[in-house]
Amino acid sequence: MALPSRLCPLLRLRRGAAQSVCPLARAWGSRGHCGARGFLGSEVTRRPGPALSPGGASAVSHLQVIGNTIPFKRGLLFSALSYLGFETYQVISQAAVVHATAKVEEILEQADYLYESGETEKLYQLLTQYKESEDAELLWRLARTSRDIAQLSRTSEEEKKALVYEALEYAKRALEKNESSFAAHKWYAICISDVGDYEGIKVKIANAYIIKEHFEKAIELNPKDATSIHLMGIWCYTFAEMPWYQRRIAKVLFANPPSSTYEEALKYFHRAEQVDPNFYSKNLLLLGKTYLKLNNKKLAAFWLVKAKGYPAHTEEDKQIQTEAAQLLTGL
Repeated sequence: MALPSRLCPLLRLRRGAAQSVCPLARAWGSRGHCGARGFLGSEVTRRPGPALSPGGASAVSHLQVIGNTIPFKRGLLFSALSYLGFETYQVISQAAVVHATAKVEEILEQADYLYESGETEKLYQLLTQYKESEDAELLWRLARTSRDIAQLSRTSEEEKKALVYEALEYAKRALEKNESSFAAHKWYAICISDVGDYEGIKVKIANAYIIKEHFEKAIELNPKDATSIHLMGIWCYTFAEMPWYQRRIAKVLFANPPSSTYEEALKYFHRAEQVDPNFYSKNLLLLGKTYLKLNNKKLAAFWLVKAKGYPAHTEEDKQIQTEAAQLLTGL
């Protein structure tokens, strides 16, 4: 890879500095100091003898001054080289970070293309190569695709359970890496809800508080995300239609068990539709089903017809088309 242009002058400067050392080193001799052979060609030693003349004393003094300045010059030179080395390291490190970021962006683009194309298995194969990543954007997408594989009709029950717990782990890591990611909050809540199916009614009800908290946080972080709003509607719908025996268990287990109404659910479903019209076939279906619960058959039929006519891009869309058609027949 070509080095950044900012690095080239630094490298040229380092080469120039290194070349300037060589003549000095040859002048100083192998010991790297001036006292012996560097200037005089033979060893100079201190021997007792007659006093030097003023001229001789001046020459020795001059030699001593030169000798004293050499360590200072050498220290200054090494300091400059160390600084240049640090600057070079910084430039290379920054280049590596930019390269890594560009690679993650490229992976995310591929992942989003596969998701929009409905290539669930190819997407899972792509993202599992990076399951050790510490990038929150990549991790929540990995949680989503793991859950999507679990939802496929051909996935065995054993595989589905393993994938549900795997998805939760990815979502949890995504949230740990970036608590400001609305998508990490959203998928963490979804995955906790899925795990509740394997851990009993007590855990499921206890998790409901956590799920609601993370959906609300996702909406707070991104009020324009229709999916988070839709999921909050599902939360309300689920507790509005909770069977009587589960309500009784909830009251025994919790002083203030979670509760909601169909009216509250309807408010979220409509809000999601206002943010992004026709974004999701299930939102259309649930609008119809909620109006049925409220005995408004006219509006129920309106939304169920829209759900039935929604273009089927995924297996879930096909299932929703079938359910909408069945409900319309009942009307």
